[in-house]
Amino acid sequence: MAMIPDITCLSGPRVNLNISFTFGPTPCNQTVLRTAPYSPEATALFATAITLMMILTIVGNILVIIAVLTSRSLRGPQNLFLVSLAAADILVATLIIPFSLANELQGYWAFRSLWCEIYLALDVLFCTSSIAHLCAISLDRYLSISRPVSYGAQRTPARIKAAIVVVWLLSAAISFPPLLSLDKSEGGVEVCELNNERWYILYSTIGSFFAPCLIMIGVYIRIYQIAKQHTRCPPGEKPNLNTTPGNDAVPSKSLPVSSPSSPPPQSETQAKTPTEAEMRSKSGGAGLKIQPLSSLTSHKFKKTVATPTSTELAFDRPGKAQVTPMSRRKAMVNREKRFTFVLAVVIGVFVICWFPFFFSYSLQAICPETCSLPDPLFKFFFWIGYCNSCLNPVIYTIFNQDFRKAFKKILCRDTKGTNF
Repeated sequence: MAMIPDITCLSGPRVNLNISFTFGPTPCNQTVLRTAPYSPEATALFATAITLMMILTIVGNILVIIAVLTSRSLRGPQNLFLVSLAAADILVATLIIPFSLANELQGYWAFRSLWCEIYLALDVLFCTSSIAHLCAISLDRYLSISRPVSYGAQRTPARIKAAIVVVWLLSAAISFPPLLSLDKSEGGVEVCELNNERWYILYSTIGSFFAPCLIMIGVYIRIYQIAKQHTRCPPGEKPNLNTTPGNDAVPSKSLPVSSPSSPPPQSETQAKTPTEAEMRSKSGGAGLKIQPLSSLTSHKFKKTVATPTSTELAFDRPGKAQVTPMSRRKAMVNREKRFTFVLAVVIGVFVICWFPFFFSYSLQAICPETCSLPDPLFKFFFWIGYCNSCLNPVIYTIFNQDFRKAFKKILCRDTKGTNF
């Protein structure tokens, strides 16, 4: 076992390697040696794994930020929540995990007490902000599905940025007011840990995790119910094609054309589009050749096949493939369902990673003597929570095609002959 000398007493003899770590008051004529909590092999393995996790967290979330800011398919204002969430994960990897790793491997807090207080406050802040961002994303999805027209017009980048500021301020209001303490043992061994009083444990676990989790679960139940209503259409009733979940109103760009069995309606368009024979008769059969409207504007109109009931002349952009309103609505609904599913996976993974820690941490306040967990298991839950910071980019890559394409474009930008 590696031995680390204590330098809290400047006077006294040289280090005696036979002296082991002891608790309690230590006279200045002795030197206390700290025993490292892990063997050199375990220390190297643990440090390597956590370092790789930090690198993956930083690189992956930077890619998420670049993808949202540069990819045309990801420039929706709602994706700014993902940018802010990625920034919080980057801050965890740069400001929190390195010091947690040093504290874990050394077995004591080797930094100043002021930085301990800052470190603890930021740790709680970033964790709280992550789940607050997920709550905001859930509410954004709910409003975009339940109020597609009104909320779609209100969801501007400026308002999303204001909502992000509110998320960070709310997270700070939950994290900072409780007093954080740096506990010191009488032997001079510094331990950087949160306030272990019952009120603080319950306050932090409920405000930072359990209450937001209940909100997200309730919101996603409503999203699921609304999504089922959108995918079901009553028999004999046409779906409302003017609105789609999560998008603004889409005006129908089609003109009804009556069937041969029904009298033609007197419309402005029909009045201005006579047939070629009528034009020839009105011009007296002279050399004036007037082509029918369909041949003049075939590149601007979709060709439709007449049915016994009715058909449609659908205006569309030149060069676009035929897309019926029904297929467009189906594509919109499917895209909304996929995006909602991806966010549900992100939230589910977050809960899976952090629930063991918060549950075991809250048990310390409810039944500290009978419900205490073994220290190695509690530390395992602690580090599993930190692993969540590197998982979101992986989830986006696996479940979202737009992110996959954006990541490939960023990573292969300089590759010759690559087209996406």
